[in-house]
Amino acid sequence: MKGQIELKQFDIMSVAKIAALFGIVFGLFTGIFIAALGGAGLATLGIDLNLGYLAIIVMPIVYAIIYFIMGAVYAIIYNFLAKKIGGIKVKI
Repeated sequence: MKGQIELKQFDIMSVAKIAALFGIVFGLFTGIFIAALGGAGLATLGIDLNLGYLAIIVMPIVYAIIYFIMGAVYAIIYNFLAKKIGGIKVKI
């Protein structure tokens, strides 16, 4: 075996920040999807509110907040369990 390390603990804030970045990306894709489909759906009903484009701004913010919180929770759970049963082992 060449080398092996064990991930015993994650920094909670760094995991939460990276998760929030993923949330922004996924939220942007979701916002674009909602804007495209929502605008088309409302147009068939004769309603032209253009609120679908608001999703392009709101969804990345909402997703970033949710992903930030969940990233922190996951890191806390991982840190707790890694102390009890051991962390993830990675071969180098």
